[in-house]
Amino acid sequence: MMKMEKNKPYLAIILIQSIYAGMYLVSKAAFDVGMNTFIFVFYRQAAATLFLLPIAAFFEWRKGPPLSFTTLCKIFMLTLFGITSTLNIYGVALVYTSATLAAATSNCLPVITFFIAVLLRMENVKLRTGPGLAKAAGIALCTAGALTMAFYKGPHLKLFLHHNHLFGHYSQQQQQHQHHDLYGPSTNTWIKGVFLMLLCTTLWGFWLVLQARVIECYPSKLLFTTLQCFLSSIQSFIIAIALERDSSQWKLGWNIKLFAVAYCGIVVTGVAFYVIAWVVEKKGPVFVAMSTPLALIITIFCSAFLLGEMISFGSVLGGILLVGGLYSVLWGKSEEQKMNEVEKERLESKEEMSTKSPPTLLV
Repeated sequence: MMKMEKNKPYLAIILIQSIYAGMYLVSKAAFDVGMNTFIFVFYRQAAATLFLLPIAAFFEWRKGPPLSFTTLCKIFMLTLFGITSTLNIYGVALVYTSATLAAATSNCLPVITFFIAVLLRMENVKLRTGPGLAKAAGIALCTAGALTMAFYKGPHLKLFLHHNHLFGHYSQQQQQHQHHDLYGPSTNTWIKGVFLMLLCTTLWGFWLVLQARVIECYPSKLLFTTLQCFLSSIQSFIIAIALERDSSQWKLGWNIKLFAVAYCGIVVTGVAFYVIAWVVEKKGPVFVAMSTPLALIITIFCSAFLLGEMISFGSVLGGILLVGGLYSVLWGKSEEQKMNEVEKERLESKEEMSTKSPPTLLV
């Protein structure tokens, strides 16, 4: 029983990364059958709001803090740039690229977040120490990984070229299109997609950093998340209705489109967010961050077998560099925290020694 209790965080982290891998796959599958990306974001956020609203109302409505107009404006702007813009850019980038690339660039998030925190002077880098050099090297590796994925494709890995897959009714055309992309002018589309993916990851990093400041004004996490989903639904609806007037695009049938909306809105936003909070409480945020390459591995195999995507050597090489950069930054951060704790203990011990009164001399 004790062993099972000890293994729960590891099983939970596998579940989390599997959910995120599923998000990349079902989103890509929905876009490949023609779903409008902006409408998808609206439906996804609306589904998340409908799922979270009764839960938030039941558990935190009465004990939630009052919401001032200034705080509401802060949350609105944070939602606009951190969630609505991120998800809409992510949708366009995913159409231009692949599920594998989306999973790979997610490994940049801890590094980009750290880099933003350095720029905002919330973190520091001491280049004369080992941990400081490791963090700088991690940023360099992530940059190299992103550039590799953007500008180098290389040969396709034949191990992943399968034609018997789940979405075979449209993937054959997709494979032909991808083959054309490799040699034709649409290589530029791939490069645009890579940089759009990095842009949305950067915006997400800003959201993570600035959210910590905004949540101080409104500390009820569940109500805060629900409010962001609700505001994002309104913002996403305005964007979608402005860019897509064809009523047929707004219809959802019993197909992959509906499944993708329900999965991303309920499973990702509802289940995954809760499980992440539980794992962070048990093992800490570094444990969650170190598991992100697992989603990349799952996505690589599943996108090949289920979506029929052709995996290029450049994508794999870039992904390895991104993962290397991630672990380099995390190691540097972990070692720096240990050094700070040792230094703090040394100073506290020195302070205790200095405050002790000298022994009285008996004459």
